Amino acid sequence: MAFLNADQLAFIFGLLGNIVSFLVFLAPIPTFYTIYKKKSSDGYQSIPYVVALSSASLLLYYGVLKTNATMIISINAIGIVIESAYLLLFLIYASTKEKMYTAKLLLVFNVGGFGVMMALTIFLLKGRQRINAVGWICAAFNLAVFASPLSIMRRVIKTKSVEFMPFFLSFFLTLCATTWFFYGLFVKDMFIALPNTLGFLFGITQMILYMIYKDGNKKMAETNESNDQQEVSLDMMKLTSIHSAKQSTTSQHQPQVTEMDVFPTGQPVESNNNV
Repeated sequence: MAFLNADQLAFIFGLLGNIVSFLVFLAPIPTFYTIYKKKSSDGYQSIPYVVALSSASLLLYYGVLKTNATMIISINAIGIVIESAYLLLFLIYASTKEKMYTAKLLLVFNVGGFGVMMALTIFLLKGRQRINAVGWICAAFNLAVFASPLSIMRRVIKTKSVEFMPFFLSFFLTLCATTWFFYGLFVKDMFIALPNTLGFLFGITQMILYMIYKDGNKKMAETNESNDQQEVSLDMMKLTSIHSAKQSTTSQHQPQVTEMDVFPTGQPVESNNNV
């Protein structure tokens, strides 16, 4: 690595960033395969894909404004195509209510917000000012995206379970943030390096939490199994008690056969010797 200059290192990390980002973009494929098989997107949300599409659009615009930003342009152009395909499939199998909600999100983020930002930066700013303004917008947006796992981490700490925080997704997001951080560092682009610093820190934190609470799912399953066994035992005890009570009630109502009942006169029976 000591024999490589900054441009070569930027190319290497940019290429690695493209590869890892492409894998992250493909991560939801199993989810959409399930939606396709079920012919329904009920139970799934479109927000992550709308946000991802917005992020890719902003970064593509930023890459176009910059010079020598092929790595940024290439992966975000691919990302726009992939996220658009996800959203199209989602809308095909979504309920009417979800279609309306997703359409509103797209209008707010990808048409209204992005369109207004693009118009303002084109008509009000020029040259380096325009690049810096779009760069700060991209950085702020990506910081918000990287901060979104805070709610998931809080849930992991509260429930002591990593059910909703898969390790490999956290790992690849951390790897993605790391590669783009070094790319931004070597090309001296703080708008790329800054948000990915936070992404790296959050990713490391998620993996640490995973290692701490990875046995939480197993313990929770064992606890649930133990509770189920206790409930079964209680149900059996209740059934036994009810059965015993019924038997006791039945025995109380049955007449007892005594000697007085058989021989009401109280006289002994004499044997019949005449037979």
